[in-house]
Order: sequence, then C-alpha cells, then structure tokens
Amino acid sequence: MLTQPTVMSRFPGVHLYVTEERRLLLPHFESALLYTLLAFVSLLTVTLNLLVIISISHFQQLHTPTNTLLLSLAVSDLVVGLLVMPIEGLRYIERCWMLGRLMCALTPYVSYCMLSASLGHMVLISIDRYLAICDPLLYSSKVTLNRVKISICLCWACSLLYNGCILMGHLGRPDRFSSCHGKCVVVISHISGTLDLFFSFVGPCTVMVVLYMRVFVVAVSQLRVIQSQTAATKMRAAPTAKRSERKAARTLGIVITVFLMCFCPYYYPALAGQDTSTSLSYFGVLSWLMLMNSCVNPLIYALFYPWFRKAIKLILTLRILQPHSQEAKIL
Repeated sequence: MLTQPTVMSRFPGVHLYVTEERRLLLPHFESALLYTLLAFVSLLTVTLNLLVIISISHFQQLHTPTNTLLLSLAVSDLVVGLLVMPIEGLRYIERCWMLGRLMCALTPYVSYCMLSASLGHMVLISIDRYLAICDPLLYSSKVTLNRVKISICLCWACSLLYNGCILMGHLGRPDRFSSCHGKCVVVISHISGTLDLFFSFVGPCTVMVVLYMRVFVVAVSQLRVIQSQTAATKMRAAPTAKRSERKAARTLGIVITVFLMCFCPYYYPALAGQDTSTSLSYFGVLSWLMLMNSCVNPLIYALFYPWFRKAIKLILTLRILQPHSQEAKIL
C-alpha cells in the first residue's frame, strides 16, 4: 500500500516524491511472459535501428543529407530500445521502483530527451521531403550535408536543454522530496500538460501534417502531368500513374497515421482536463504506445527503401567485412 502520494513532474513547481509500497508480486507465469515480451520488443527495436545505423554509416552511397537524418533518428530510437524500454518495463512488471532516487530523476530525463529528439527528427525529415518534392531544382543547394548536420546538432541540443530546464531541480537534488524507497510516479498537472501538449505535440504535428499534405498534392500534380504527356504514346501509362498515386497516398498515410496513433493517446489526460500521472490505471498503455514508435520508425523510414533490403543482405551475410565493401552499389 502507498504510504503517501507519489509525484514527479516535468515542470518546475511540481514536485518529485518517492514513496514506499508493499510489493505486489505477479504470478511466475505472468511475470515470465511479460519479461519475454519486453525482451523481444526491446531487442527488435535495437536490432532494426542498429541495422539502419550500420547500413548508412558503412556504405558510401548512403552518405546523403536525407539518410543522415535517418541515421540520427535511428540513434535516438536505439537508445529508447536499449535503455528506456527495459527500465519502463521493469517499472510495470515489478510494481516497485528498485533503481533508487537518482535513477528516478534521470530516467524520465533520458526518456523525454530521446522521444523529443525522435519527434524533432521526424519534423526535419518532413521538411527535407517537402524541399525535395516542391523545390527539386534548388534542393541540392539548399539542403547540404553540413546544413543537415547543423540541424541535427540543434535538434539534439534543444531536446537536451528543454528537458534539462524542465527537470533542473530534480536533476540537481533528486532526493530533496524523497522520504524512502518505493514507487517512482510521474505526475504532470493539467496546466503543465497543456503547455507541453502544444510545444511537444501540436506544433510539430501540425508542421508534419501540413508539409506532408503539401508534398502529396505536388506529387499527385506531377504524376498527372506525366500521365497526360505519355497518354498519347503509351496507353498503359495511366494505370501506372494511378498506381503511383495510390502508393504515394498510402505511404504518406502510414507515416501520419502511425505517428498519431503512437503519440495522441499519451496526451489524452491533458485533452480531457486531467493531470497526467503514471499512477493512472491506463498510463502504461499510453506510455508504451509512444515508445513503440521507436520500433516502428525504422520500418516506416527505412524498410520502404530498396537500398535498406540490399544492405540487410550484405550485413547478415557478413559481406560488409570484405575489403572495399563500403563502395558497393546499394542504390
């Protein structure tokens, strides 16, 4: 049983507490099943993102601005799978916080930083695709590798600084409100949650949706021009163009839908006028839906590319260990 309210907040003025709780053990079968599922999801997330990192880092043909964004995104998602997922899984399986007061303060910071960085990279990717489709002639001059690297550094810096300011008091004195070991719970007040909703979700989500819709409209118009130009000489061009339109619509729809499915539920308490707390009975589901986006990201942003499938074959067959393998033709 809880001996006192347990609270931790992302925002100054809302306190961190660690309380003592009588540990409620799960049956061995359920515990083993949950640990197996946790290990599988974490391992899958790490493996998929590691394949993206190795592919882009090793093969010279993949050293492009767009792929550099994918590489940095994969790094943030890799950390989520390697550190955040196991710790969050341990929190819910064991029903008791066993990592101490310091980790109670550091774990949310790392988690928020990685998820914020992942979200920021998705926004950068949407901007990159917008410029590539809507301004192809000037794309190579506007989007250079150095500029992309600077944007990535700014994205990471903003994520670290933003969440560092939010948790400054907790990081400096993580045990100032702690009376004993036990359960570490995060509570975000409705006001703070609403502000975070706009800064961390509504703003980036709006940018992504607007840019992707613009990309879709331009892509469809370009395909229709190609269709009209080739219809007179090749009657099969129209079905091909229509298939391309459907493919473009499906890909963009998957990107936006999966993102919204993973992140929208987390902000339900703020939208419903409630405090966001890990003590909520359904918070575990909301949190894991958002974390699963790190597992889905490499599928969305990498598996749709043929070069990724070729790179996987070279990696799994250990052909990347051969001399001059980094010069292999992937594209």
